Amino acid sequence: MEMRETSRRSPATHFVDIHEVPEVDEEEEEEHHEENKPMQTAEKQEKRFNKAMKAREVKRPNRNFSRQVSLETGFSVLNGDKRERKALPRSGKSFGGFGSAYATGAEVRKGDFSIFKTKSTLVKQNSKLPLRKESGIDLQYNDVSGGLDESVNESVPAGRYFAALRGPELDQVKESEDILLPKDEKWPFLLRFPIGCFGICLGLSSQAILWRALATSPATKFLHITPLINLAIWLLALGVLVAVFITYALKCAFYFEAVKREYFHPVRVNFFFAPWVVCMFLAIGVPSSIAPNTLHPAVWCTFMAPIVFLDLKIYGQWLSGGKRRLCKVANPSSHLSVVGNFVGAILAAKVGWAEAGKFLWAIGFAHYLVVFVTLYQRLPTSEALPKELHPVYSMFIATPAAASIAWGAIYDEFDGLSRTCYFIALFLYCSLIVRINFFTGFRFSVAWWSYTFPMTTASIATIKYAEQVPSVVSKGLALSLSFMSSTIVSILLVSTLLHAFVWKTLFPNDLAIAITKEQGKEKKPLKKVYDIRRWTKQSPLSFVSNIGKHNSAEHNSQIKDNEVDK
Repeated sequence: MEMRETSRRSPATHFVDIHEVPEVDEEEEEEHHEENKPMQTAEKQEKRFNKAMKAREVKRPNRNFSRQVSLETGFSVLNGDKRERKALPRSGKSFGGFGSAYATGAEVRKGDFSIFKTKSTLVKQNSKLPLRKESGIDLQYNDVSGGLDESVNESVPAGRYFAALRGPELDQVKESEDILLPKDEKWPFLLRFPIGCFGICLGLSSQAILWRALATSPATKFLHITPLINLAIWLLALGVLVAVFITYALKCAFYFEAVKREYFHPVRVNFFFAPWVVCMFLAIGVPSSIAPNTLHPAVWCTFMAPIVFLDLKIYGQWLSGGKRRLCKVANPSSHLSVVGNFVGAILAAKVGWAEAGKFLWAIGFAHYLVVFVTLYQRLPTSEALPKELHPVYSMFIATPAAASIAWGAIYDEFDGLSRTCYFIALFLYCSLIVRINFFTGFRFSVAWWSYTFPMTTASIATIKYAEQVPSVVSKGLALSLSFMSSTIVSILLVSTLLHAFVWKTLFPNDLAIAITKEQGKEKKPLKKVYDIRRWTKQSPLSFVSNIGKHNSAEHNSQIKDNEVDK
């Protein structure tokens, strides 16, 4: 009877998981070394126990591996089968189940725009789907809903933006990088609406100041320019500001996580000064038919308070020497954070608070020197700028030109210090004009508007200089620069309207906000614990050879048992 039972006994089917071995960082190995010491000790004791019991091993029922992939897959690897193999369906309870669950979550994540929605909304959506924790492994993605862990929405380090993006604007994703959202799918409009759109308001509001100066300045009185041009441009700038402000406010309401990513962006953080600088531009260039020449100080307090808050935050990061210190995040857009102080000084003089204007001028000039020297030291050693980003050089003109206007407004005289700052701006302007090829043959972008107001600011400073030093040369220079800046703004306005309403290409997908927090994070879905590494470090061939040895050992034991039975 025993012989019959033995003959009826079918050979065991063994299952082994064969997966790609995830890369193991040395830092992660050291991290888990201390945690795995008790596990290693237990393994050693288990080996000794098994060695002692091997001599007196008795007949045991057939055993199956707990890893659930058939031997056929292993033999196909051994025989060099290169055909595509579909992953076996998983229940999520095996080791392989974690990998499949992660893959499913990643696929869902690729089209899930809710990861950038306001945090309170996201928490409400996922309140009934808590993350699972199995075998001491934290799942980053929920394999049922595909929802992301809240850690994805944590702040991205400044160095990560420089590592994943390229160009001074840091708006182009490197080819080796992956992003959190699909590139080939059109994103929601609010996600595609960057804070750089306030640059349009900067260009138009500064033009309102320019045409007010052309209409009222003694140096250009012979032109007989009507104040209606100033009124029309001012109203246009105000309407654009209201539209952009409302749109970006909606983005803050519905996609606040995306706004946070823009704030932590080393370049775009400077554009958070832009809305308040635009408001002060409009206050300075307001037509006389709408408001009197002397404004109420409350106007200055309202628009200057956010800039002071941002100054304390941004300049504090530069001074503290942390991960966002100036030498790490300095770029030409950093001039925007300095220009706000000089524009605030001009408005302070206009409302009658000269001392407040002197205070802001001192702060702005001190930080301008630091930014100017840092950029001069850094740019020659940096990678050459892509051709489509060459307009970034015009940002060097804005700060010294605004400093000269502010000093003249505070002391009511375009004296020696004002002229010094103006001559610095004029020299930088000329150095860009002789390199006119820098600004031809590149693709249009809404970020260009941010580089129109430096030219307009230089034109206004030239008009102030012509008032103090009236001559044919100074007046001709003022007219030339004013005509050039107005022409460029007009061309950009027409191009913007065409891209927005005709070609509908003004707002492409904003890839810069969708980079991953850590490089290669998508390729490491699991926390690597020692027991997982011990199984997965073996190659598929070693798994097959081990199975072969195990089968031969069992076959020999069965023969011996049969001989004993006989």
